[in-house]
This record gives sequence, C-alpha cells and structure tokens, in this order.
Amino acid sequence: MTGFTLETLAATIIARAHSDDEGSYTRKLYNKGPARCAKKFGEEAFELAIAAAEGKADDIRAEAADVLYHLLVLLEASGVPYAAVIDELAGRTGQTGLQEKASRPKD
Repeated sequence: MTGFTLETLAATIIARAHSDDEGSYTRKLYNKGPARCAKKFGEEAFELAIAAAEGKADDIRAEAADVLYHLLVLLEASGVPYAAVIDELAGRTGQTGLQEKASRPKD
C-alpha cells in the first residue's frame, strides 16, 4: 500500500485548480465552474454504477478513482473544503446510519 491518501489528492487538486498551468485538466475543469464539475461528477458516477452492475472489477476500480477525483474537484469548485466533509463524516460515526438519518431536519 502506498502513502497516497485522499488528503494528498485534495491538496493536489487545490494546487492545480489555482495554478497557471494551461495544460492542467484540473484547472480547465475547475475554471468551468461548479455546474460543469457537477455534470462531470454525475457522468463518472453513472459509469461507476454501470461497471458495478456488470461486475467488472477493473472497470469498477478505474471508475471509482474517477468518481473520487471528480468529487474532490466539485467540492473545490463549490467552495466546500474536503476537511469539512471529513468533519461531517466524523460527526456521524458515533451513531448508526439509521439514527443519523432520523436526526436530520425534516423538509
């Protein structure tokens, strides 16, 4: 196992999104705004769902990586820090998923 983490990826995305590198895909996608980033995330999530439904492990692995990457780009483009999402998840770990869901405000 490598020392690579989602924190590493999030930091790389932040650096590239705000760089002057004209060749950076991350920068180009980020500069298109949150709506485009959301669309791309949705496309990748759909591709992951198809790969999972087909049971293709190699495709699942590759598409899951794309989903994680595009999620982090979407978070950055939306102004939501990765750390805030981790904090949200950490706050949910002291209860079951059903308890957490029941505690959410009803709309």
